[in-house]
Amino acid sequence: MTPVNKLTEAEINPLQSLDEWEDDVLERYPDPESIATSKKTDEYRNYETPVRDTVREFYRLNHTYQTYEFVQEKRANYLKFDKKEMPVWDAFQFLNQLVDDSDPDTDLDQFQHLLQTSEAIRADGHPDWMVMVGLMHDMGKVLCLFGEPQWAVVGDTFPVGCGYSNKVVFPEFFANNPDYSDSRYNTKLGVYKEGCGLRNVDMSWGHDEYVYQMMKDYLPEPALYMLRYHSFYAWHREGEYSYLLDDHDREMLKWVKLFNPYDLYSKNPTPPDWNKLRPYYQELANKYLPERLKF
Repeated sequence: MTPVNKLTEAEINPLQSLDEWEDDVLERYPDPESIATSKKTDEYRNYETPVRDTVREFYRLNHTYQTYEFVQEKRANYLKFDKKEMPVWDAFQFLNQLVDDSDPDTDLDQFQHLLQTSEAIRADGHPDWMVMVGLMHDMGKVLCLFGEPQWAVVGDTFPVGCGYSNKVVFPEFFANNPDYSDSRYNTKLGVYKEGCGLRNVDMSWGHDEYVYQMMKDYLPEPALYMLRYHSFYAWHREGEYSYLLDDHDREMLKWVKLFNPYDLYSKNPTPPDWNKLRPYYQELANKYLPERLKF
């Protein structure tokens, strides 16, 4: 196994676009009633065949390098939130430095995609804190701008420090992970106790955990579950890892499930009218967020 600091550029960024991962999720979990009425779900899946190879390589790297130790290192590094500090709206401009030139679905920037998600949630009459989840849920992708590999930013998340479920996408690649043959981590429960609750479980590192930690003092508990576990498909779509859950997790699952379709299917080619929407979102941010965000 090549050390992380010896990886090539192709191993750091195997995807042409971060959206290739989301496209793969759409293929695995198509929704017949897409929120994005401007474009049918099937029309999003229009990447050329080689992209499937890049997604496979992405998961090979993700499953190989996302060890329990790797996650602890990333948590120690990033959860100090000492990298940057900026006003809320500047943070979205910072996120917009992530440009997906190869995304065939739309030419919209990251902020516009987030607005589409939050506007779909608002249009359906959900609480304003859930609208804020829609606006913030991908803010953790700024990890790419701090030099993190794509496979440490996006991808289906899974618990580390215990045995892997075969319902995690491409489970065969876990055989490459050092934890797979480490007796501390390769049993069903690993370092955890049955029913310990997800709050006591370390997840693979990525934008979900990062934005959850960023927002945990500002949003209500259902919102935090949406942020932290929206990519944990083995749980909220496949029903796995039940032995780690407590009653609180089981109660919160409905909120994660509620958010998932908005996460996956709210994208469409029509840009939101930010000038028209600005007053609402400025008031919403003033209600829930500090004036400045720390990264």
